Order: sequence, then C-alpha cells, then structure tokens
Amino acid sequence: MKQIVLLSDTHNSLDKRFIKYFKDADEIWHAGDIGSLHITDKLKKYSKLRAVFGNIDSKEIRTEFKSFLNFTCEGMKVFMTHIGVNQGKYNQESISMINKFNPDIFICGHSHILKIMFQKKYQLLHINPG
Repeated sequence: MKQIVLLSDTHNSLDKRFIKYFKDADEIWHAGDIGSLHITDKLKKYSKLRAVFGNIDSKEIRTEFKSFLNFTCEGMKVFMTHIGVNQGKYNQESISMINKFNPDIFICGHSHILKIMFQKKYQLLHINPG
C-alpha cells in the first residue's frame, strides 16, 4: 500500500514538522494554493508530486500545474482540484467533474478546514487536508 502525504494551502511555507512524513512518502499530493515553485521543487526532492494550482497561485505555477487532476492510484479513481466547495456545497464545476469522472476520492483545499467524510450522494470519499 502506498504512503501518500496530502496537503494544501501551503501559501509559500512548509512546516518543518512535516519533513519526516515527506521522507517516507511514495507520493505527495498538493491540492492548491502552493504559493511559490520553490515549495513544489522541495516536495519533488522527497517523492513523486501530484499538484493543482489554487486561486492565489501565480501564472508561473499555473503554467506548471493544472486546475484539476483526474488519476487512478491503487485502483481508486481520484479527482483533485483546489476550490470544490462554496458555502458548504459542491460548486457547479465540481459537480460536473464528479459526474464526468465518477471518482472514488474527491480532494480539494481552499477552506483551511480539515474534512474527511463519505459523501453518500456521489458515493465518494471527500477529503480536504485543511
């Protein structure tokens, strides 16, 4: 089983307490608001990186990363974007992508609030690393 570190909203800063987890990770997933490419450059030194850009990210970051990722990991379909929820409800773009890709796991950032819950309506695990 892969060990994955999931984070978002680093806003140009990596907490040194996370380094030990990066060292053991098979993959690192970043759900946007990276802040600067030096953050992703550091993360890439530890492990394979999958990342999306967020609303605060520069043109430079938006050139390197996409607004969403749709991929499979260990047989699970994953959809990741930065802003997936507005006022507690999935936004229209997220609903459209969930219907299109039918993910098992939906990851988004932006709120800075940790959330891990099974969403019965869409039959998926919704994760926001906070």
